[in-house]
Amino acid sequence: MKKIILVTCLLLTTGIGAMAQLPSFAFGIKAGLNVSKLKSDVAAEENRTGYQAGVFARFGGAGLYFQPELYLGSKGSTYPTAAQVYSGDEKINFTTLDLPLLIGTKIGPGGLNVRFMAGPVVSFLLDNEEPESTASQDVKDFRNYKDQALGLQAGAGIDISKLTFDVRYEAGISNINKTDKYDQKTNLWHLSLGYKIF
Repeated sequence: MKKIILVTCLLLTTGIGAMAQLPSFAFGIKAGLNVSKLKSDVAAEENRTGYQAGVFARFGGAGLYFQPELYLGSKGSTYPTAAQVYSGDEKINFTTLDLPLLIGTKIGPGGLNVRFMAGPVVSFLLDNEEPESTASQDVKDFRNYKDQALGLQAGAGIDISKLTFDVRYEAGISNINKTDKYDQKTNLWHLSLGYKIF
């Protein structure tokens, strides 16, 4: 997984250097909130609030653009007492490296516009924090997660000069449970504020 992350970062850095020569290129930093659920077929989950922070690039023309991003994020769920697997309130927190590849369109002049975007996202699991209150095999299987996951993002945003504000929904496509005994997918809302460095 480390090799995949390294190659991804290298390609993104090289691509940004090449794209900087384009007339409609932008590069910036972003940060915001994630409101997530780890949806499963056996438990009644509740939202968890986390963060995201990273970089984005945007380039294109004629009202269309391509926007790759790379950011760290935290996600997870809370499973209340009623959950079939857990006994008592349990919290799961993930730290991921996320790589969305978005295609969008924008309406309005360069300094003030409304944008719409959608595309796939690959998430690489860097760390997960989980309670150790139970040692049953069911719970171990339920917490056995894959190193990466696929999802789809879609949303809208506003640009005001160098500031950008995005609201997106991310729906998990792949089952992140390594055993495939349970169907678990991460779904979340993103709220982010960005700044165009150039």
